[in-house]
Amino acid sequence: MFEEAQYFAPVATRDDGTVEVELAASHPGFADPVYRARRNAIAALAVGYVPGTPIPKAEYTEQEHEVWAIVSRELAVKHHKYATVEYQQAAERLGLPAERIPQLQEVGDLLEPLTGFRYLPAAGLVPLRDFYGVLADGLFYSTQYIRHHSTPLYTPEPDVIHEVVGHANALASDRYARLYRLAGDAARRVESEEALEFISKIFWFTLEFGVMTDQGELRAYGAGILSSYGEIEEFRGMDIRPLDIVAMGTTQYDITKYQDVLFRADSLEHLEDVVGSFWETCDDEGIFRVMADSA
Repeated sequence: MFEEAQYFAPVATRDDGTVEVELAASHPGFADPVYRARRNAIAALAVGYVPGTPIPKAEYTEQEHEVWAIVSRELAVKHHKYATVEYQQAAERLGLPAERIPQLQEVGDLLEPLTGFRYLPAAGLVPLRDFYGVLADGLFYSTQYIRHHSTPLYTPEPDVIHEVVGHANALASDRYARLYRLAGDAARRVESEEALEFISKIFWFTLEFGVMTDQGELRAYGAGILSSYGEIEEFRGMDIRPLDIVAMGTTQYDITKYQDVLFRADSLEHLEDVVGSFWETCDDEGIFRVMADSA
């Protein structure tokens, strides 16, 4: 789960050109000057990134690689039990390294031959329209930093484990990758902020926190669940509701705790038929109409 104040730590560029990540006092790395310096340096890589050039390499420490190895090992066990077969097969297809943090350039090099997706570096929060819009081009914004070593199985913000273990594995699936692209197409098509928020909520309840019936039981395909050591053990006990476009697009969620309301697809085909078809054709007028009908 992500604490609201730290969902993305604010990133500031000072008058002297230095980049500073503003961690909250509750962040596990707040009082660690070495970690804070690392966060600033890694954020600076994204701030200085020139589109169309190779993604700058983050020089990870052995301690950071060990955090990745611990979490990857623990999540792999849970994915076997809780992740959809489509996600598991995509993860095997992608073949992320288990003992070290892959560079974002490397992740893109692995993904592109499979589904055409590549990664873009992000220092912190990316505006909704930008974040979702580039999905239509097969691009995914990702942070490069990793959580503090004192809490390897917890992060108050989406780090490279969430962005890569959660999302890149899904993006290695042709069918999930198509849904990401359709979400991007929809985000570019709509003009109003209200319609964009409606689309983003559907993305939240599907590609971030989606569940479906798979192999005769409830399994997860959403990156937020599949990258969370704790939440992946809890999702089956949440309030599971039928997949519903209007309900997902109008339901408020709290990012400070585990998601207590989840929407279940009957199958991947069902998800594609309902959500994929909506993203493929939706526009402002149609979204306003369904929002009005639900009021």
